[in-house]
Amino acid sequence: MRSSGRNSGSGSGRSGGNRNPRGAGAGRDGKQEQRPRRPRPEERRYDVGADGERSGDGPRKGRGAAARGGAKGGPKAAQGGGGRSGDQRRRGAPSRPRELDAKIEQRNRDRYANKPEIRTPKTHPGAEQEGERLQKVLARAGMGSRRACEELIDQARVEVNGEIVVEQGMRVDVHKDEIKVDGLTVAAQSYLFFALNKPAGVVSSMEDPDGRQCLGDYVTNRETRLFHVGRLDTETEGVILLTNHGELAHRLTHPKYGVKKTYLAAIQGPLPRDLGKRLKDGIQLEDGYARADHFRVVENTGKNYLVEVTLHEGRKHIVRRMLAEAGFPVERLVRTSFGPIPLGDQKSGWLRRLTNTEVGMLMREVGL
Repeated sequence: MRSSGRNSGSGSGRSGGNRNPRGAGAGRDGKQEQRPRRPRPEERRYDVGADGERSGDGPRKGRGAAARGGAKGGPKAAQGGGGRSGDQRRRGAPSRPRELDAKIEQRNRDRYANKPEIRTPKTHPGAEQEGERLQKVLARAGMGSRRACEELIDQARVEVNGEIVVEQGMRVDVHKDEIKVDGLTVAAQSYLFFALNKPAGVVSSMEDPDGRQCLGDYVTNRETRLFHVGRLDTETEGVILLTNHGELAHRLTHPKYGVKKTYLAAIQGPLPRDLGKRLKDGIQLEDGYARADHFRVVENTGKNYLVEVTLHEGRKHIVRRMLAEAGFPVERLVRTSFGPIPLGDQKSGWLRRLTNTEVGMLMREVGL
């Protein structure tokens, strides 16, 4: 009897002292009590009421209405219950009355919508007519900046249709008016002028059906169609002009205007003293006489001679034919100038754009 009582008492004591790992225990009344289970992270709720405290999971201080906005300094609830509730914030209610927004919008409309039109003063009578300002045309033609072109006008160096311009702001029509600076015509339109040092073996044409190297290979990246001024033999080197100004190209090659071309020819000597006189007097060719305007010996090394020949004619192979008829076949021929445009130190195969001064000299050469 004692052993049974001791065992029962000790058993009940051990059972009462042990904790139930599941949170269940025996109360004083002998009934099981269920402890509140902590919610899992995905089950927790973070709703914040108007008083800035968490609901459902106990109070959490330090996170008020400003935290719900996602940034510091967000809208806070007004004292005395005047602030918006969490439901109102979630609905995105405006922070200011609509009447205030309407007033701001009307004020901006009145400030900018009825702004008076500003009219710039006219620089001269007829400024509303068509055309471009003269200084702008000169600047586009390469005469310098607009300020520099205005100084050219102030210095009375600019002419329009034969009259010197004495005031700023004059408007011109680049398609009708003739513009000159220091007596040289300005290419005011979108014309292009190039000088190419043609290498030997290049055909003097923009395209070649046989696939040989031609002048067009040097201007393939140009949007405007260009054409060559005159021709050079395939084996002749030197300066050749490319442009899209049809009238200028026509006059430069017409015998009427007599534009001179200068050549350097390598021949074998000895040369007679009267060779220059014979060339100037005229050499009888198959298609008539051919006369040189100038002749001189540039260099002499033994039997090798380098002579300079200037003429204004442009017949085919004329320099080679004249010297061959005189008894001195040409071994190498280079054109060193075309009118006022010199070859200079331009390398073989290089293309350069003519300056506005050079274009003006070309136009004066042919009366443009």
